[in-house]
Amino acid sequence: MRVFCALALAAAATLACAQSYPSKPIHLLLTFSSGGQADILARMVSDKMRATVGQPVLIEPEPGAGGNLAMEATAKAAPDGYTLVPPTRK
Repeated sequence: MRVFCALALAAAATLACAQSYPSKPIHLLLTFSSGGQADILARMVSDKMRATVGQPVLIEPEPGAGGNLAMEATAKAAPDGYTLVPPTRK
């Protein structure tokens, strides 16, 4: 009986892990405006990400409030891992 339960739980766990990531475009929110060094670097990184994950990586500048606008937009986005904010140095 224990073996049957263990096998049933293992089968259920593999079904839950069957989702592939990413299956839709990834949004990368920048805390800086367009045309600067951060934008150029983010576009270079997004090209590599696109080649690696096989999905488009969309760059969306959200400047203002010291990066808080981009952080707030990320916090309000669906918690599915498709909206990202790159780390910034101070």
